[in-house]
Amino acid sequence: MGDDELRAWFDAYKRAWETRDPEAAAALFAETAVYQEKPFADPMRGRATIRAYWEHIPRTQDDIRFHYEVIGLAADGGTVHWWASFVRLPSGKRLHLDGVAAVTLGGDGKCRLFREWWHKRAT
Repeated sequence: MGDDELRAWFDAYKRAWETRDPEAAAALFAETAVYQEKPFADPMRGRATIRAYWEHIPRTQDDIRFHYEVIGLAADGGTVHWWASFVRLPSGKRLHLDGVAAVTLGGDGKCRLFREWWHKRAT
């Protein structure tokens, strides 16, 4: 997998998150995708479950800013360091997240496995 393919996927992920679009987010994942948000939490399985997770974002986040840098490539995906901030609704507090995501993509460009680890700080 090339850097361009991984960047294209994360650019689409960025757009989906920043525009709070659950349909666009879900469209990035294969029907049978696994999404591991936290290392010790049960993974989400399947595009429908991932879409339901992303439906929560428009109700709880505003003024979202997402950035990333590719830190490793693999034959079928790669690893990125990402950071994001948003205003938590309804509290109005800004949260800052700093994380790492390991992504496995299929030949169709859809994500099959998404694993991330992140920390947050409120300001």
